[in-house]
Amino acid sequence: MELDNSSLDYFTSNFTEIPNTTTTPPWSEATLLGLQISLSALLAIVTLATVLSNAFVIATIFLTRKLHTPANFLIGSLAVTDLLVSILVMPISIVYTVSKTWSLGQIVCDIWLSSDITFCTASILHLCVIALDRYWAITDALEYSKRRTMRRAAIMVGVVWVISISISIPPLFWRQAKAHEELTECMVNTDQISYTLYSTFGAFYVPTVLLIILYGRIYVAARSRIFKTPSSGKRFTTAQLIQTSAGSSLCSLNSASNQEAHLHSGTGNAGGGGGGGGSPLFMNSVKVKLADSMLERKRLCSARERKATKTLGIILGAFIICWLPFFIGTLVLAICKECWFDPVLFDIFTWLGYLNSLINPVIYTAFNDEFKQAFQKLIKFRRFS
Repeated sequence: MELDNSSLDYFTSNFTEIPNTTTTPPWSEATLLGLQISLSALLAIVTLATVLSNAFVIATIFLTRKLHTPANFLIGSLAVTDLLVSILVMPISIVYTVSKTWSLGQIVCDIWLSSDITFCTASILHLCVIALDRYWAITDALEYSKRRTMRRAAIMVGVVWVISISISIPPLFWRQAKAHEELTECMVNTDQISYTLYSTFGAFYVPTVLLIILYGRIYVAARSRIFKTPSSGKRFTTAQLIQTSAGSSLCSLNSASNQEAHLHSGTGNAGGGGGGGGSPLFMNSVKVKLADSMLERKRLCSARERKATKTLGIILGAFIICWLPFFIGTLVLAICKECWFDPVLFDIFTWLGYLNSLINPVIYTAFNDEFKQAFQKLIKFRRFS
């Protein structure tokens, strides 16, 4: 069918001015750029705060002789791991999260993913080691105090890194087969469901169950050891107080034993020299004072144990809140091929996990009196030097 000239003129005059609705409005590009800049600034602030907070924890432990203990060695090792996350993982993640495309090549992708898996897994496993150390210290204090050495803490940290590296290595083997291809995204291949199960359970689900069990037992043990003030003004003898304090990781029994030994030797000498120093009235009076002193010490130790247990509980809660969404999403995507997650939501889950590396040092400096005091001294020293 052919159109005459009048029909063709009518068609061109009425339809050639139709606006092009497929073009992007000019303001949308500016808005998108503004959002990218804002997001980059926010993530950069989080990364910088993570670097500084962990660096200060490491410096505080290193410069404070009082904190040179096996337990604080584990905390310092956790801070080193979180510092590595903030330096080697988070900056590249900022670029990838904001740009939504990978442009750094296969080799950098392999290094970044391996570092991400290794350091984040090590950070999680450090929490297990710290909880395990705390559990042994509170349930088997007298025996564990003999074995609680720097060498033992270093072995525990070594086991953490061996497990973390063994979880991060497998993806390198099947990624190398695609090294010649141009990458537009950098992520672990979730088609390997066996590896996904192995990595998620090894890095999160098994440690989480272990943490919950350990914390539950620590809580019960700490509750059972809280010293209850006796009713009706009943006083405890020295022997009863020593028996009550047995097994305490925070209450030293040596000083109590030394005091009692000194009491007997002192009164014996006094009795031999003056004849009246070892009278029953004098002995009872000194024993009551010693009992009151040990009672006060027990109360202080109970308060410290409650605070340490509370700190561990806060760390456990923060850890679960930060990492649970990411690992649930990872496991669901591997098992359910028809399921779909918004990439933005998955980025939020990823950065929520990274945020745990910032929360850990903040909790230790905020809820640990020794760290808080040492941290404040370090700040004052830096300010006036």
